[in-house]
Amino acid sequence: MKIIPLSEGAFSIDKTKQFIPFDKVNDTIQQRAVGSLLVEIQPFCVVTSKDIIVIDTGLGFRNQEGVLQIHQNLMDHGINPLDVTKVLMSHLHKDHAGGISSVDKFQQKQIFNFPNAIYYINQLELDAALKNETDSKSTIDYELIAHSDQVIATGDKGVIDELISYEVVGGHSPYHQVFWIEEGGQRIFFGGDVAPQLQQMKSRLVAKYDYDGKKCMELRQEWWQKGATENWTFLFYHDIKTPIYPGESLPPVSHSPR
Repeated sequence: MKIIPLSEGAFSIDKTKQFIPFDKVNDTIQQRAVGSLLVEIQPFCVVTSKDIIVIDTGLGFRNQEGVLQIHQNLMDHGINPLDVTKVLMSHLHKDHAGGISSVDKFQQKQIFNFPNAIYYINQLELDAALKNETDSKSTIDYELIAHSDQVIATGDKGVIDELISYEVVGGHSPYHQVFWIEEGGQRIFFGGDVAPQLQQMKSRLVAKYDYDGKKCMELRQEWWQKGATENWTFLFYHDIKTPIYPGESLPPVSHSPR
């Protein structure tokens, strides 16, 4: 399998939940608001023998040319966004789901940013978003998601086309789901915002921004131990320095250089 980080860049986020672009070369830590977090916004592309998979969709950030950054990243690696076959969504907070769709300037309507893909979204997570029960103030078009035949609503746990398994674990949000992709003896794990950074896997952090911080901490410990035993490759959505952490005995992982 091939793994490609699709970073939209680094952002500073404070208690207002606004994502402020942060230039890692020219900006300084002192410029950030007191108490703010510095995070990468980093969807991933995983290429298997059957699929081109995007995991979470970022903020929907566009570059100076007006092109979706996630699209540009794919094209920079020789992948046409129209060829993406599956989009796996961990949850619907705006920094993970803002790139699901956008307004097409020609059709003047909201369309999926990966028009030929099937989106996998947990049904209860979507129900909560439709009822405005999510804490993420967003312009995501939940109605488009709810009424499209491009969306498959997932349950508590299951398997997609034999290679992908998912499970609702909660923790960061009530219905947050995580994914494993396995092929050719390689197992990739994406923990979304329950396991967002490498350093958190090695600590006993109980974060206030999580729905259930204690559960997140316990899950990270469980996954870190199991991943070491089973040689998982971890994908970290919010890690500034380490987007991919491969197990020692895994075959080489192909990914874009940081």
